[in-house]
Parts: sequence; structure tokens; C-alpha cells
Amino acid sequence: MLDQSIDFIRVTIALVMLGIATSSDIKKREISDIVWIIFGAAGAIMLIFSVDITEDLFKVGIALIVAPIALIIWRVGLFGGADAFALIALAVIAPGMTVFEGTVTPFTTLTNAVLLSIVPMLVNAVRNTILLASKRNIFDGFEETKARKIFAMFIGYRAANPKFGFSIERMQGKKKKLKLSIQHAESTQFCEKKDTWITPGIPYMIFIAAGFVVQLVFGDILATVFGIF
Repeated sequence: MLDQSIDFIRVTIALVMLGIATSSDIKKREISDIVWIIFGAAGAIMLIFSVDITEDLFKVGIALIVAPIALIIWRVGLFGGADAFALIALAVIAPGMTVFEGTVTPFTTLTNAVLLSIVPMLVNAVRNTILLASKRNIFDGFEETKARKIFAMFIGYRAANPKFGFSIERMQGKKKKLKLSIQHAESTQFCEKKDTWITPGIPYMIFIAAGFVVQLVFGDILATVFGIF
């Protein structure tokens, strides 16, 4: 009973942390490091009340395997430092926890988040397909291959008044070209040009929070998919 109560508190701490972080990321596109310090410390303190502290320390140690991977992804620029710190804090606060009767790994929140981040790409594709079907020339002025246009339809859209988005178009002489290289999550400036192609700068913290919730109530999406096949 005590063990279940401690787990409940840990999960609650993790959810509150993710709620605060996600809200801040949506509003300001930044998260104070104090969030990770406070909640990470709270998770560490909870270890003192563990029924079996040795076992729980082992779980945290295994979960922290995600740390170097998260830091590498941050340095590459696929997401921000706050996202990496969130995963590290979760490894300390709630290592591999789920109410689903199955095994989750230290990477479950991350892999769930990656899979959930595909959803906006599908939304972009549907939105652009509808515009093309309605005879809107969303690629007006561009000289690009069909393959690059199709790829652009998944990663972005033409925005009249972009906000919190990264430009994916450039001028090459008098011709418009698509810029489809990876945008560094922390160093790339938000686009301010009107009527231009952008990739939306959706806070990745949304996907991390959603990935953790899915881990709690469902488990590992990727493992489930592989299990089907």
C-alpha cells in the first residue's frame, strides 16, 4: 500500500511538472531551469521514502540511460534543451512507471513523443491537399521537383501571417526554392515574413507530456505496433 502511494505521488509530481513546463513553452517558448531543479529534487527526495530504496535507485539508474540520448538529440537541434532536461527529470521522478499491465523502457516517453509528433505532419498534408484540390496554387512562384513539393506538404504550409514558425523557403536569384534542411530548434529565428512557407514551431514539450500520459495509461506505442506485426 505504501509503495502504491509513493508511486502515485511520483506520477503526480511528474504530471504537475509537465503541465507547468508545457504551459510555459506554449506561452513564452521558453522554460525556466528552476522547473527541472525543483521537480528533479522532489523526485530525488521521494527515494528516501521508498519501500526498497536499492531497487528504486536501480530503476532510476536504468532510466537515466535516456539522458545521453536526449542530450545528443538536443545538440543536433531536433529539440531544445528544456525537452532534454524534461526527459532526464522524468527518469528521476517516475522511472518507467505505468498503470498499464506491460513493460515500459526508459525510452518509452521519448519514443511515444516521436510517434505523436507525426500527427502535425499528417495535418499539414491534409490541409495542403485540400487547398490544392480547391485549385489554390500554394506553390506559386516555386521551381521545384514534385518530390520536394510533396515533402514540403508534410512538414509545412503556406502561412499568410506566420507566428512561431520557421521559414522553409528561400530566393535563388528570382526563383523561389524550398529549404528542407533540419531547422535547429534553439538557434533558428521565428519567421516574420508574410505569405510564406513555414514549418510550425510546435513546442516539443507538448509531445513529451502526451508521450508520458500515453505511457501511463496505455504503454509503449512502438512496442505495441511491432507486437501486431
